[in-house]
Amino acid sequence: MKALIIEDESVAAQALKSLIQEIDPEMEIIAVLQTIEDSVEWFEEHTMPDLAFMDIHLADGSSFAIFEKVDVTCPVIFTTAYDEYALKAFEVNSIDYLLKPINKTDLERALNKYNNLAARSEKPSLEGLLAQMGGLKKKYKTCFLIPERDKLIPLATSNIAYIYIDTKTVKAVTLDGHSYYLNQSLDDLMVQLDPEVFFRANRQFIIARNAVKDMTVWFGNKLAVNLSVPVPEKIIVSKARVGEFKSWFAE
Repeated sequence: MKALIIEDESVAAQALKSLIQEIDPEMEIIAVLQTIEDSVEWFEEHTMPDLAFMDIHLADGSSFAIFEKVDVTCPVIFTTAYDEYALKAFEVNSIDYLLKPINKTDLERALNKYNNLAARSEKPSLEGLLAQMGGLKKKYKTCFLIPERDKLIPLATSNIAYIYIDTKTVKAVTLDGHSYYLNQSLDDLMVQLDPEVFFRANRQFIIARNAVKDMTVWFGNKLAVNLSVPVPEKIIVSKARVGEFKSWFAE
């Protein structure tokens, strides 16, 4: 059996791969992909795998965008940080969910479910699952509480222009130029923020749509994003992600 892993965190991908091989040594992991763009390209150029493991929240957006761009016909087991109780609604589906951090028992259950379906030659209904998923819209963060001496300062996400790493410290800068410390990684923040509003431009910056002033074509077919507020350095979107950024901004 050939399986594909789509996961943007290398540690999580390796942990999942190790668990899969421990449970089913005969399963071959044919590729590990990290982005929507790479996944779409892979599906367009390769034979469909027997099974795919897919993280819902990738660094460049929701993995559901993959299904909008390419026809994925193989069974999919999603990995996700969705609330455990919300997942109960999908336990009867032919496509399973694994709640992070993934443990061996849950993975073994999901693989047994797949093997039972395969033995009966039943094809999981991805369309039905996605339709139900649309009714369970994730609630994204609308406000952070920032500790300041003996107070908690509310910081509305609608007022954030960008978030960036400043010498290993994460800061949020508002549309009026104020700066606040956030005690979370950019990866963790992207899971909480609405991907229609915020974009992970690169390893250092998350930017808000309403803060984008314009863009400058940069050397090497990259894109420099100019914001309406001062930034400590150029915000560069790589060539590989320019198309995705344009689609996000113009949607």
